[in-house]
Amino acid sequence: MTRYECHYGDEKFQYKVVYLPKSARKISIHVHPNGAVQVDAPPGTQAPEIKEAVRKRARWVVKHLVQIRERRLEILPRRYVSGESHFYLGRRYVLKVIDREDEPQGVKLTRGRLNVITTDKSAQSVKQLLRTWYKEHARMTFQFRLDAIAPQLIWVKKNAPEIKLLTMKKQWGSCSSTGNVVLNPHLVKAPRDCIDYVILHELCHLQEHNHSPRFYRLLSQHMPEWKSLKTRLDGMSERLLND
Repeated sequence: MTRYECHYGDEKFQYKVVYLPKSARKISIHVHPNGAVQVDAPPGTQAPEIKEAVRKRARWVVKHLVQIRERRLEILPRRYVSGESHFYLGRRYVLKVIDREDEPQGVKLTRGRLNVITTDKSAQSVKQLLRTWYKEHARMTFQFRLDAIAPQLIWVKKNAPEIKLLTMKKQWGSCSSTGNVVLNPHLVKAPRDCIDYVILHELCHLQEHNHSPRFYRLLSQHMPEWKSLKTRLDGMSERLLND
């Protein structure tokens, strides 16, 4: 990845360039929730062409960066009250805390909202209900994606590992030397292709137990665009890991 800088009016921002696999045909620009700017480019794209593409979208980029700065002031720290934003599978949902005694306590995803039904509207109670909901959906989602990915990998297709959940502050997943795969339930807040990247990353460790060139060749063989997905996920980490 290469880092550049762009100026627009009184604003300036840095951006990373990620060169995509051969199948990519156009330059695309992403502004991640943490303010990181990523430019995906087809292989062989020259720096002047990339800089011109960013220059043309600089106003759009700066607009999003300003919105991100404003949102940071609004949402941190979390208070677990109606109106807050929470993520699920890469989409942002508005939290609605509903005080209701005639329904069981729990969380329902309805019409773009995360409805938390409870008789205790305290932050701790709402937080716990959300954590339980996220873990349940993480377990189902990760197993579904594992079942889709594992058959494509010779070394795991007949003996896929069981995925365990562990809430972590800085890691998305891990794989032990004994083959135990652990995933962070917060990962279910990320887009599905980012979830696939993390699962594949850990499954590749079953074959290559370190981050050697052989490991990255194996990862690239099965997911050529992994660098772009990793950068995208890194850009969302601050927001997704904030529970």
